[in-house]
Amino acid sequence: MRILFTLLMFSVALSIPLAGQEFTVMFYNVENLFDTEDDSTRNDEEFLPDGSRRWTLARYQKKLSAIARAVAATGGWDLPSVIGLCEVENEKVVRDLAHGTILSAGNYGIVHRDSPDPRGIDLALLYKRDRFTVTDTEVWLPSRSDSIPVMTRNILYVRLASGEDTLHVVLCHLPSRRGGVLAAGELREKMAQLAAGKIESVLDATDGKASLVLMGDFNAAPTEPVMSVLTEGTDLINLSADLAKRGKGSYRYQGTWEMIDQVLVSGAMTDTTSLFYAVPGSFRVVDPAFLLTDDEIYPGLKPFPTYGGYRWQGGYSDHLPVTVKIRHRRE
Repeated sequence: MRILFTLLMFSVALSIPLAGQEFTVMFYNVENLFDTEDDSTRNDEEFLPDGSRRWTLARYQKKLSAIARAVAATGGWDLPSVIGLCEVENEKVVRDLAHGTILSAGNYGIVHRDSPDPRGIDLALLYKRDRFTVTDTEVWLPSRSDSIPVMTRNILYVRLASGEDTLHVVLCHLPSRRGGVLAAGELREKMAQLAAGKIESVLDATDGKASLVLMGDFNAAPTEPVMSVLTEGTDLINLSADLAKRGKGSYRYQGTWEMIDQVLVSGAMTDTTSLFYAVPGSFRVVDPAFLLTDDEIYPGLKPFPTYGGYRWQGGYSDHLPVTVKIRHRRE
């Protein structure tokens, strides 16, 4: 009887209308969520059963369950209404996550587009289908004069509708700093300029009234120049900056926490009279104890990863999720 009552309350919580209520928006770099099947068009050989990481079906399924648990930890009964993901190999792994784990209770729809990234790691969006519908999707990549695709992750743009109200969502995973801060710096800035230009077009088309959320792994701290490209070229406000100033972070590098996973919103979303309003002070890094582990090299804790080098640890991700609360107000 107690179990039936709990399931009933969970169902009621999921069916409550969005209008006039707060909901959670989340971003999570899930660290190499690959399936176990060989894709001849991608460099996925290390994530195969006979690959260097011995990526078996059992490890894959454990990874899916771990990521689902991390997502569920963001809000108890109330799963996030919008979830941005990066480092997913394909739509199959996103389906397995959304529909083959405890996240199936969220009734999530999926938006995924393949990118030209050589390793095949992409961005994807999950959204609660009883609260939103997708009205438009675009992928953004810089153009080249020789028509050769830029070999990196797409920027993913999704326009969500809740009744007659629109929430614009942009997901980024800017080029890695692997090899040093200057590595891929030019491409990272070009991607940021592209995002800023596209976002400015969205805002201009609505006289600056658009409710827009930009979130992702920017491989840069809020104070770095590439982030200024996004905030100074638009009216975007970085909700992550305050916690970053206080030494908080979503990723730990050589013993130092860095806030490279961030959420930015349009200026309109800081106005309490807007249809979608970012609740002040609600941005947070999700860091329950089970998502952390001892750092073997530096004092303190770090995110509990799937691998330590090539040694399987069975953790969650080398990043922590970040979330923000949004209030939806209808006329």
